[in-house]
Amino acid sequence: MIMRRFARSVFQQFLAFLTRRVVRRYQPVIVGITGSVGKTGAKEAIFHVLSGSCNARKSEGNLNNAFGLPLAVLGGDDPKGSVWGWFRVCVRGIALLVRRDISYPEVLVLEMGADRKGDIQYLVSLAPPTIGVLTSLGSSHLEFFGSREDLIREKVHIISCLPSSGIAVLCRDDEEVWSMRSKTRAAVVGYGTHPEARVRAEYISFSRNPEQAGVSFKLAHNGSSVPVSLSGVCGMPAVLAALAGAAVGIQRGMNIMEIARRLERLSPLPGRLRVLAGIKYTWIIDDTYNASAESLFAALDVLRDMEVKGKRWAVLGDMLELGSETVHAHRMGGERVVRAGVDYLVTVGERARQIRDAAHKAGMKEDCIFSFSYARDAGKFVQDKMQKGDIVLVKGSQGVRMELVVKEIMAEPQQARKLLCRQDATWAKE
Repeated sequence: MIMRRFARSVFQQFLAFLTRRVVRRYQPVIVGITGSVGKTGAKEAIFHVLSGSCNARKSEGNLNNAFGLPLAVLGGDDPKGSVWGWFRVCVRGIALLVRRDISYPEVLVLEMGADRKGDIQYLVSLAPPTIGVLTSLGSSHLEFFGSREDLIREKVHIISCLPSSGIAVLCRDDEEVWSMRSKTRAAVVGYGTHPEARVRAEYISFSRNPEQAGVSFKLAHNGSSVPVSLSGVCGMPAVLAALAGAAVGIQRGMNIMEIARRLERLSPLPGRLRVLAGIKYTWIIDDTYNASAESLFAALDVLRDMEVKGKRWAVLGDMLELGSETVHAHRMGGERVVRAGVDYLVTVGERARQIRDAAHKAGMKEDCIFSFSYARDAGKFVQDKMQKGDIVLVKGSQGVRMELVVKEIMAEPQQARKLLCRQDATWAKE
């Protein structure tokens, strides 16, 4: 075990060396993105906008740590733990240094995650951003931080490291994030729905019909505005992700007409408030990618606002890595379930029983609440009980594998690899 840790540490240092040297040699514009909520959606929107005007590369999936970020910089497929695969990545890194690759990306769009103190500081030392994007802060990943203040101090490195010639793109709708603008030397751009946001969404309209799921708004900047329509998604997270993409695109010299056209061709992300057809002529709101208290509340608001001919179901799994906020977050979730007008609640996991208990205490009838230990069992139960016209919200943290519920109740399970999160061979083994 000691030797394995030593080898891992040495390999990480070598990866870091290659990453820093490649960045120094090719000097790409680096867009670094972090936050507790919405960073992957923002990354995808930013990349989609920029890739229409320049040679850009993004970090894939949720590869946002000390191994995932070097992979995005050096290029190549995810080795998924294969020693030979990582050897090929290193060879590619060495080749980039030995012989200049004229096809190397002009822009790198890199998601930067923080599970522990020092993570963001380390990642920005590997690939110093020119543009730093800070999305919303929430309660996720508190487990390994001493306090929320420690988490905030870690996240702020994404903008405090920026040069005076850089740009800090901040979510104006999050007052905690906006208060960090004094922590950077760079120019600050706010995005959101707030009247003070320089890149703003106005006249937002959500489709309440699950058959025509989508959101439309006016993208406003410097006195001009253009309409944007996003299909297959619902809720404010999709709007905020699009605005982050627009803000970075504008700073890169793109006009808002071009940005709007790019955003309208953005495909919905698996497991992020994506509306799917279910069996028995039902509908599913698939929000299974991950979960925090804030994202759960947003998802329940979407469920509440949907037009439903049948019943509203909420199938909710444990929210992990919340540390001291765990019990409070789950109990608040239970109260929000009742306020959202949910007819049937199904919980998965030990922590989610707090959701069940809080919902019952808030007035939900006991015979409308069901609890399971495993996602597959919950999926089979819902599959049997759901009826025509019902709509089912499915949500939980990555470790609970709530996408297995969606796979049980979706109308086209043969499309799972394309439509759901965590469908590659690595997850299939678990």
